[in-house]
This record gives sequence, structure tokens and C-alpha cells, in this order.
Amino acid sequence: MIYLPIAGLAVPLWELLAIGGGVGILSGIFGVGGGFLLTPLLIFLGIPPTVAVASGANQVLGSSVSGVLTHWRKGNVDVQMGVLLLVGGLAGSTAGVAIFAFLKRMGQIDLVIALSYVLFLVVVGGLMFAESLKAMSSAAKGAPRRKRHNRFQGWPWRRRFPKSRLYISALLPLAVGAVGGILSAIMGVGGGFVLVPMMIYILGMPTAVVVGTSLFQVIFVTANVTFLQAVTTHTVDVVLAMMLLVGGAVGAQLGAKVGVRLRAEQLRLLLALIVLGVGGRMAYDLIEPPDDVYALEVRVD
Repeated sequence: MIYLPIAGLAVPLWELLAIGGGVGILSGIFGVGGGFLLTPLLIFLGIPPTVAVASGANQVLGSSVSGVLTHWRKGNVDVQMGVLLLVGGLAGSTAGVAIFAFLKRMGQIDLVIALSYVLFLVVVGGLMFAESLKAMSSAAKGAPRRKRHNRFQGWPWRRRFPKSRLYISALLPLAVGAVGGILSAIMGVGGGFVLVPMMIYILGMPTAVVVGTSLFQVIFVTANVTFLQAVTTHTVDVVLAMMLLVGGAVGAQLGAKVGVRLRAEQLRLLLALIVLGVGGRMAYDLIEPPDDVYALEVRVD
């Protein structure tokens, strides 16, 4: 057992290392920070949602650094695109921490975290699942793959991104990065579970490049979130974050090696199933009757 001072409870050390490692594997395979799974798992262990969100962001940072090094060596990082995503992500994460602090003062942050997970996980997972099945079915029939039509071609400030073979508005990655930054602050995620689909379906980036570029952006955004949460809300548990960081760094290396062996459609389908599973569990916890109908809370100002 190891005591977590900010969370105020003791948990088995092996459970924290296992959770960090498992989430790190997902980070390396899919290019997501893994916080969409990490935060619910920590909450299931009894860790307060505010501490799970703030501390989980630090683990996402560690696994993302480990994963992006592997993808960088394989040439799967679009730095030019990643910088624009990063600028939007830093702005979004800064605004997100301010929103988090406000909701925490109002006493509504736990409910907002749970509802946010259910909404985004179910919607994103459902869309990815349907699209992946359609793509796999077309591939099985030998149908030619249709090029995705970008609905945002008319946006201004268009520029070329040679690595991703795109010519799109610079405003698009800025907007996508801002959405990921807000989610990173409020939900304790790297934003990858929403960022990756948006990079594929809105920006039109190749899946192989999306993974490494997403992790590149996640590194700096989650670092910003961790710092701001520690200073503003004081909910970062360093002991918890370090234990998760160790497992995540190791797991991300394994995940990156597994991910390159799977086809793009298989990766998206597998990620969709995981996202839907976590979203379903969070939804069930919201409607499940509590063991104790009444509870007393003592506040010390």
C-alpha cells in the first residue's frame, strides 16, 4: 500500500503501476494520451475526481513523451501541423483550467466531469465505430477508398503541410487544438481521444501521421495543465502522478511497437470499442442507485 497525501487515502502500489502501464500502452498504439481511460479508473479506485483529473494529466505527459520518441524515429510526426495544434491547445487548456477552478468553487466539478465523459465518449466512440465498420467492409469487398471531402476548404489562411500532404486553412488545426486543450483541463485527458478523430476527419491527415503528431501536441498541453492545476486548484498529487508516470512510460514504448503492426481501420475500430466501453461504464455509474441514500459532508473553511 502507498499513501496519497492529496487524495487522502492509501491504495495498492501494484494497481497504480498496472493502470499507468495499461494506459501507456493505449497511448503508444492510438496516439491518445490515455486520460480518457485513466481518470475513470482512478475514480473507480476511490480517488476524488478532482485529484484524478489533475494528477492524471501528469501521467499523460509521461506516456506521451515516451510514445512520441518512438514515432519520431519512424518519421510519423508532422511538426509544422503539431505547432499549430499546440498553439490552440495552450490557449484552450489555460481557459479550461479557469473553468475547472470556477466549477470547483461552485461544487459542481464532479458532476461536470462525469457528464463530460459520458457525452464525449459515447458520441465519439459511436461515430468512430460506425465509420470503421464501413471502411473495413469496403476494403473486404475490394471497393476503392474514397477520398474524404473536407467541408472546411473555404476557410482563409490556407497553407501547405507537406508531411501530411494537405493544403488547408491554418485556422483548422488552431481550433482543433483549442478543443483538445479545454478537454485536457476539465477531464484530465490529453485530448487525444477527441483530437485523433478530429485530425483524421476534419483536417484529413493520414492515420499514420496523426498518431505521432497528436502525441507531440499532447506533451506540451498536458504540461501546461499540470502546472496550472498545481498552482490554481492544488489538486495534483505528486505521489500518485509519479507512480502512474513510471508505468505509463514503459507501457507507451510497448504500445508504439504494437500499433505499427495494425491497419488503420483496425486501430480505429479497436479504439472505438474501448471508448464506448468506458463511456458505458461512466453512464451506468451516474444512474446506479447509491449504497447510502443520505450522506453528510463536513466542510472546513
